[in-house]
Amino acid sequence: MANIVLAAEEAAPHGAHEPSTTQTSVEHHGGGEFPPFQTENFVPQLVWLALTFGLLYLLMSRIALPRIGSILHDRESRIESDLIASRELQEKAQEAAAAHDETLRVTKAQAQDIGRAAQQQAATETATRRASEEAAFAEKVAAAETQILAAKSEALSNVETIATEAAGAILEKLTGARFAAETLQGEYRNIKAS
Repeated sequence: MANIVLAAEEAAPHGAHEPSTTQTSVEHHGGGEFPPFQTENFVPQLVWLALTFGLLYLLMSRIALPRIGSILHDRESRIESDLIASRELQEKAQEAAAAHDETLRVTKAQAQDIGRAAQQQAATETATRRASEEAAFAEKVAAAETQILAAKSEALSNVETIATEAAGAILEKLTGARFAAETLQGEYRNIKAS
């Protein structure tokens, strides 16, 4: 500061001895010490410090800290209720999964029972159909055998007539003589009996 005053005096014209504004402001503040460090200001500063600290303490203890405490309490209770709800939902999900597994097991058992019943029914129907088809086939075979036996007996009854006629035709061609049918039939019966 003193340098500023000296510089101001040098800049002023030589004959003017008027005090400058800079010089008066320096003298007014008491010589350039920082006011908070002046000893005569300690007591008022300590009083204001105590008042400010007390006011801040009251504001914090009566307004800010209760609000922060209620916010923290609300948050904690919300988190706790969310955890309880999530546990309940997890238990419900586990119960639903167990019920689903039980339903699947029951459904599989029912499907297997239905499959077995259908298989047994198909086997029974097949056996019944097979038995009826075999019975029908057996009847057809019996009827065919009866027809074959009838045709065979008819054919055998005609064999004698056919054989005697054929023998008569062969003998007539070979010998030129004609034999009676009764004679040929008698010979045929003799050959057949031996």
